[in-house]
Formats: sequence, C-alpha cells, structure tokens
Amino acid sequence: MHFHRAVEQIGIWSASSADGFSFVVSYASRTGESLQGRPGFMATWRPLYANRPAIRIAGAPFKTFAEAEEACNSTLKVLRNVRTA
Repeated sequence: MHFHRAVEQIGIWSASSADGFSFVVSYASRTGESLQGRPGFMATWRPLYANRPAIRIAGAPFKTFAEAEEACNSTLKVLRNVRTA
C-alpha cells in the first residue's frame, strides 16, 4: 500500500487496498501542530465500503511512521488470509 498525506497541517496519512480495506496513520503529541494525545503514530483500519468504526492496530502508538506503516501492511496480510480461509 502507498500512504499519502491526507491533511497537510497535521499528521494524518491514509491508504486503501484494492481488496476493500482502509488504513489511517495519525500522529499525536502533547504539544505542537498535531492531534493532541499520547505521543506517537496511531494506526487504524476498517472495511472501505462498510459504515463501521475504525479498529486500532495492536502495538499503537508506534514510535515511527515506518513502524506504523509496517503494522498496517502486516494487518492487511492477516485480513487477506482471514478473507480467503
């Protein structure tokens, strides 16, 4: 998946898979121009075409964007395996 910056002023990136999953990574800090909260990169997913809330990916918040992105890719692999089982 390829993440793109969804909101320029604050740290929010999104990506979607061809098989119908949406992923969002957001950055939070206690101060500064970002979402307020526990410091780090929060990663969530949800079905792209269903009106359902996002599900937090285990391990979040992550220290780096790369860790959050890898967690999203790993989650996508699991979701694909569950779907084909």
